[in-house]
Amino acid sequence: MSPDAKAKGKPMHWRTKAVRPLITRAITPAKPILEWVAETECAIASAWTKSAHKRLMAVQWGMPPYPENFDHQIDQFYWWADSRNPQWAERGVYSALALKGGDLLELCCGDGFNARNFYSLKSKQVAACDFDPKIIRIAKRKNSAPNVSFQVADIRTQMPDGRYDNIVWDAAIEHFTETEIQAIMRGIKNRLAPDGILSGYTIVERADGQKHLSHHEYEFKSKEDLLRFFTPSFANVLVFETEYPGRHNLYFWASDSAIPFGYGWAHASRREETPNTGMESEKE
Repeated sequence: MSPDAKAKGKPMHWRTKAVRPLITRAITPAKPILEWVAETECAIASAWTKSAHKRLMAVQWGMPPYPENFDHQIDQFYWWADSRNPQWAERGVYSALALKGGDLLELCCGDGFNARNFYSLKSKQVAACDFDPKIIRIAKRKNSAPNVSFQVADIRTQMPDGRYDNIVWDAAIEHFTETEIQAIMRGIKNRLAPDGILSGYTIVERADGQKHLSHHEYEFKSKEDLLRFFTPSFANVLVFETEYPGRHNLYFWASDSAIPFGYGWAHASRREETPNTGMESEKE
Protein backbone atom coordinates (compact mmCIF):
# COMPACT_ATOMS: atom_id res chain seq x y z
CA MET A 1 0.00 0.00 0.00
CA SER A 2 1.39 3.42 -0.98
CA PRO A 3 2.04 6.12 1.68
CA ASP A 4 -0.75 8.21 0.14
CA ALA A 5 -3.19 5.35 0.50
CA LYS A 6 -2.14 4.80 4.09
CA ALA A 7 -2.56 8.51 4.85
CA LYS A 8 -6.07 8.45 3.39
CA GLY A 9 -6.97 5.72 5.85
CA LYS A 10 -5.80 7.75 8.84
CA PRO A 11 -8.25 10.00 10.72
CA MET A 12 -7.89 13.76 10.14
CA HIS A 13 -6.70 14.44 13.71
CA TRP A 14 -3.64 12.20 13.03
CA ARG A 15 -2.64 14.38 10.09
CA THR A 16 -3.17 17.55 12.12
CA LYS A 17 -0.99 16.10 14.87
CA ALA A 18 1.76 15.38 12.39
CA VAL A 19 1.67 18.86 10.85
CA ARG A 20 1.44 20.84 14.10
CA PRO A 21 5.15 20.50 15.08
CA LEU A 22 6.16 21.76 11.63
CA ILE A 23 3.93 24.81 11.97
CA THR A 24 5.21 25.48 15.50
CA ARG A 25 8.83 25.40 14.35
CA ALA A 26 8.04 27.72 11.44
CA ILE A 27 6.36 30.42 13.55
CA THR A 28 8.59 30.19 16.65
CA PRO A 29 10.82 33.13 15.54
CA ALA A 30 7.68 35.30 15.55
CA LYS A 31 6.75 34.33 19.13
CA PRO A 32 7.38 37.80 20.67
CA ILE A 33 5.06 39.42 18.13
CA LEU A 34 2.40 36.74 18.50
CA GLU A 35 2.58 37.01 22.29
CA TRP A 36 2.14 40.79 22.12
CA VAL A 37 -0.89 40.37 19.85
CA ALA A 38 -2.43 37.78 22.20
CA GLU A 39 -1.76 39.90 25.31
CA THR A 40 -3.30 42.94 23.62
CA GLU A 41 -6.35 40.93 22.67
CA CYS A 42 -6.66 39.64 26.26
CA ALA A 43 -6.32 43.15 27.69
CA ILE A 44 -9.10 44.46 25.43
CA ALA A 45 -11.36 41.47 26.19
CA SER A 46 -10.66 41.72 29.93
CA ALA A 47 -11.43 45.45 30.06
CA TRP A 48 -14.65 44.99 28.11
CA THR A 49 -15.74 42.03 30.23
CA LYS A 50 -15.00 43.90 33.47
CA SER A 51 -16.93 46.95 32.28
CA ALA A 52 -19.90 44.84 31.14
CA HIS A 53 -20.16 43.05 34.50
CA LYS A 54 -19.83 46.36 36.35
CA ARG A 55 -22.86 47.57 34.39
CA LEU A 56 -24.71 44.33 35.16
CA MET A 57 -24.06 44.81 38.89
CA ALA A 58 -25.26 48.42 38.69
CA VAL A 59 -28.52 47.29 37.08
CA GLN A 60 -29.16 44.35 39.41
CA TRP A 61 -28.15 46.01 42.68
CA GLY A 62 -28.55 49.72 41.95
CA MET A 63 -32.32 49.77 41.83
CA PRO A 64 -35.17 47.80 43.46
CA PRO A 65 -36.33 45.13 43.56
CA TYR A 66 -33.01 43.63 44.65
CA PRO A 67 -32.28 39.97 43.87
CA GLU A 68 -31.89 37.30 46.54
CA ASN A 69 -29.00 35.77 44.61
CA PHE A 70 -25.72 37.18 43.35
CA ASP A 71 -24.38 36.45 39.87
CA HIS A 72 -20.90 35.17 40.65
CA GLN A 73 -19.61 35.95 37.20
CA ILE A 74 -19.76 39.56 38.46
CA ASP A 75 -17.34 38.46 41.20
CA GLN A 76 -15.18 36.59 38.74
CA PHE A 77 -14.91 39.24 36.05
CA TYR A 78 -15.36 42.54 37.92
CA TRP A 79 -15.71 42.71 41.70
CA TRP A 80 -12.72 40.55 42.71
CA ALA A 81 -10.22 42.59 40.68
CA ASP A 82 -11.81 45.86 41.75
CA SER A 83 -12.01 45.09 45.48
CA ARG A 84 -9.06 42.67 45.90
CA ASN A 85 -11.40 40.78 48.24
CA PRO A 86 -11.20 36.97 47.86
CA GLN A 87 -14.03 36.11 50.27
CA TRP A 88 -16.41 35.19 47.43
CA ALA A 89 -14.08 32.33 46.42
CA GLU A 90 -13.61 31.07 49.99
CA ARG A 91 -17.11 29.64 50.00
CA GLY A 92 -16.50 27.23 47.14
CA VAL A 93 -13.00 26.33 48.30
CA TYR A 94 -13.97 25.47 51.88
CA SER A 95 -16.90 23.28 50.81
CA ALA A 96 -14.70 21.64 48.16
CA LEU A 97 -12.32 20.55 50.95
CA ALA A 98 -15.15 18.39 52.30
CA LEU A 99 -15.96 16.60 49.03
CA LYS A 100 -16.04 12.83 49.32
CA GLY A 101 -16.35 12.00 45.61
CA GLY A 102 -19.93 10.74 45.65
CA ASP A 103 -23.29 12.40 45.11
CA LEU A 104 -23.76 15.98 46.29
CA LEU A 105 -26.87 18.02 47.03
CA GLU A 106 -26.60 21.81 46.99
CA LEU A 107 -29.43 23.63 48.72
CA CYS A 108 -30.34 27.15 47.59
CA CYS A 109 -27.76 26.97 44.80
CA GLY A 110 -28.38 30.42 43.34
CA ASP A 111 -26.74 30.90 39.96
CA GLY A 112 -25.04 27.48 40.11
CA PHE A 113 -21.51 28.92 39.91
CA ASN A 114 -20.19 26.85 42.81
CA ALA A 115 -22.01 23.68 41.71
CA ARG A 116 -20.22 23.79 38.39
CA ASN A 117 -16.85 25.31 39.26
CA PHE A 118 -16.14 23.91 42.73
CA TYR A 119 -18.13 20.70 43.18
CA SER A 120 -18.86 18.99 39.86
CA LEU A 121 -15.31 17.88 38.98
CA LYS A 122 -14.89 15.82 42.18
CA SER A 123 -18.47 14.56 42.57
CA LYS A 124 -20.34 11.81 40.72
CA GLN A 125 -23.56 13.74 40.47
CA VAL A 126 -24.54 17.19 41.72
CA ALA A 127 -28.21 17.93 42.38
CA ALA A 128 -28.65 21.68 42.86
CA CYS A 129 -31.91 23.34 43.80
CA ASP A 130 -33.33 26.79 44.46
CA PHE A 131 -36.84 28.10 45.04
CA ASP A 132 -36.50 30.83 42.37
CA PRO A 133 -37.39 29.67 38.81
CA LYS A 134 -35.57 32.66 37.30
CA ILE A 135 -32.26 31.87 39.01
CA ILE A 136 -32.55 28.21 37.99
CA ARG A 137 -32.93 29.30 34.35
CA ILE A 138 -29.80 31.45 34.77
CA ALA A 139 -27.94 28.53 36.37
CA LYS A 140 -28.80 26.24 33.46
CA ARG A 141 -27.70 28.87 30.96
CA LYS A 142 -24.47 30.00 32.63
CA ASN A 143 -23.23 27.08 34.73
CA SER A 144 -24.37 23.81 33.23
CA ALA A 145 -22.16 20.71 33.38
CA PRO A 146 -22.72 17.07 32.33
CA ASN A 147 -23.11 15.80 35.90
CA VAL A 148 -25.01 18.80 37.34
CA SER A 149 -28.81 18.98 37.41
CA PHE A 150 -30.70 22.09 38.45
CA GLN A 151 -34.26 22.05 39.76
CA VAL A 152 -36.77 24.41 41.31
CA ALA A 153 -37.49 23.41 44.91
CA ASP A 154 -38.39 25.13 48.17
CA ILE A 155 -36.28 23.20 50.67
CA ARG A 156 -38.79 23.81 53.45
CA THR A 157 -41.28 21.52 51.72
CA GLN A 158 -39.60 20.10 48.60
CA MET A 159 -36.04 19.17 49.53
CA PRO A 160 -34.87 16.64 46.91
CA ASP A 161 -34.93 13.05 48.14
CA GLY A 162 -31.95 10.73 48.00
CA ARG A 163 -28.82 9.84 49.92
CA TYR A 164 -25.87 12.18 49.56
CA ASP A 165 -22.21 12.08 50.56
CA ASN A 166 -22.13 15.85 50.68
CA ILE A 167 -24.79 18.48 51.27
CA VAL A 168 -23.90 22.14 50.79
CA TRP A 169 -25.99 24.93 52.31
CA ASP A 170 -24.12 28.01 51.23
CA ALA A 171 -25.08 31.66 51.82
CA ALA A 172 -28.68 30.64 52.51
CA ILE A 173 -29.18 29.49 56.09
CA GLU A 174 -29.69 33.16 57.04
CA HIS A 175 -32.74 33.34 54.75
CA PHE A 176 -34.76 31.17 57.15
CA THR A 177 -36.22 31.60 60.62
CA GLU A 178 -34.80 29.71 63.58
CA THR A 179 -37.73 27.28 63.49
CA GLU A 180 -37.28 26.70 59.76
CA ILE A 181 -33.54 26.13 60.19
CA GLN A 182 -34.19 23.40 62.74
CA ALA A 183 -36.73 21.68 60.48
CA ILE A 184 -34.44 21.91 57.45
CA MET A 185 -31.59 20.49 59.52
CA ARG A 186 -33.70 17.39 60.20
CA GLY A 187 -34.31 17.03 56.47
CA ILE A 188 -30.60 17.33 55.79
CA LYS A 189 -29.77 14.70 58.40
CA ASN A 190 -32.25 12.25 56.83
CA ARG A 191 -30.60 12.64 53.41
CA LEU A 192 -26.96 12.64 54.43
CA ALA A 193 -25.01 9.38 54.22
CA PRO A 194 -23.76 8.03 57.59
CA ASP A 195 -20.28 9.46 56.98
CA GLY A 196 -21.48 12.39 54.87
CA ILE A 197 -20.55 16.02 55.48
CA LEU A 198 -22.70 19.14 55.59
CA SER A 199 -20.84 22.33 54.71
CA GLY A 200 -21.64 25.94 54.01
CA TYR A 201 -21.34 29.60 54.78
CA THR A 202 -23.24 32.47 56.37
CA ILE A 203 -22.56 35.91 57.85
CA VAL A 204 -22.50 37.60 61.24
CA GLU A 205 -25.03 40.35 61.82
CA ARG A 206 -23.88 43.96 61.62
CA ALA A 207 -22.91 45.81 64.78
CA ASP A 208 -25.66 48.37 64.21
CA GLY A 209 -28.32 45.65 64.07
CA GLN A 210 -29.26 46.40 60.45
CA LYS A 211 -29.61 43.38 58.17
CA HIS A 212 -27.13 42.89 55.36
CA LEU A 213 -30.09 42.13 53.07
CA SER A 214 -33.79 42.65 53.66
CA HIS A 215 -34.41 39.04 52.58
CA HIS A 216 -32.49 37.67 55.59
CA GLU A 217 -34.64 36.19 58.34
CA TYR A 218 -31.95 35.38 60.91
CA GLU A 219 -28.38 36.69 60.88
CA PHE A 220 -26.07 35.04 63.37
CA LYS A 221 -24.51 36.82 66.31
CA SER A 222 -21.32 34.78 66.45
CA LYS A 223 -19.76 31.45 65.54
CA GLU A 224 -21.11 30.06 68.82
CA ASP A 225 -24.61 31.17 67.84
CA LEU A 226 -24.32 29.24 64.57
CA LEU A 227 -22.75 26.21 66.26
CA ARG A 228 -25.83 25.57 68.40
CA PHE A 229 -27.92 24.71 65.33
CA PHE A 230 -25.63 21.80 64.40
CA THR A 231 -24.74 20.19 67.72
CA PRO A 232 -28.12 18.45 68.25
CA SER A 233 -27.70 16.59 64.94
CA PHE A 234 -23.97 16.00 64.46
CA ALA A 235 -21.15 14.53 66.53
CA ASN A 236 -18.42 16.61 64.91
CA VAL A 237 -18.86 20.27 64.04
CA LEU A 238 -16.42 23.03 63.20
CA VAL A 239 -17.48 26.65 62.76
CA PHE A 240 -14.75 29.14 61.84
CA GLU A 241 -14.62 32.73 60.70
CA THR A 242 -12.89 35.11 58.34
CA GLU A 243 -13.18 38.89 58.39
CA TYR A 244 -12.94 41.47 55.65
CA PRO A 245 -13.91 45.16 55.56
CA GLY A 246 -17.66 45.27 56.05
CA ARG A 247 -18.04 41.48 56.13
CA HIS A 248 -17.72 38.94 58.93
CA ASN A 249 -18.01 35.42 57.47
CA LEU A 250 -18.83 32.11 59.14
CA TYR A 251 -18.07 28.71 57.60
CA PHE A 252 -19.09 25.29 58.85
CA TRP A 253 -18.47 21.58 58.47
CA ALA A 254 -20.71 19.06 60.27
CA SER A 255 -20.67 15.27 60.23
CA ASP A 256 -20.88 12.13 62.35
CA SER A 257 -17.57 11.17 60.75
CA ALA A 258 -14.30 13.02 60.17
CA ILE A 259 -14.46 16.64 59.04
CA PRO A 260 -11.74 18.66 57.26
CA PHE A 261 -8.73 19.30 59.48
CA GLY A 262 -10.31 17.26 62.25
CA TYR A 263 -8.90 14.11 63.81
CA GLY A 264 -9.24 11.16 61.46
CA TRP A 265 -9.45 13.28 58.28
CA ALA A 266 -7.64 11.25 55.62
CA HIS A 267 -6.27 14.24 53.73
CA ALA A 268 -4.06 15.67 56.47
CA SER A 269 -1.32 14.72 58.87
CA ARG A 270 -1.10 16.65 62.10
CA ARG A 271 1.14 17.20 65.09
CA GLU A 272 0.13 19.42 67.98
CA GLU A 273 2.33 19.88 71.04
CA THR A 274 -0.22 22.13 72.75
CA PRO A 275 -3.89 21.25 72.30
CA ASN A 276 -6.15 24.08 71.20
CA THR A 277 -8.15 24.80 74.34
CA GLY A 278 -10.43 27.20 72.47
CA MET A 279 -12.56 24.40 71.02
CA GLU A 280 -13.83 21.01 72.06
CA SER A 281 -11.88 18.07 70.64
CA GLU A 282 -13.56 16.05 67.96
CA LYS A 283 -14.52 12.45 68.59
CA GLU A 284 -12.50 9.92 66.68
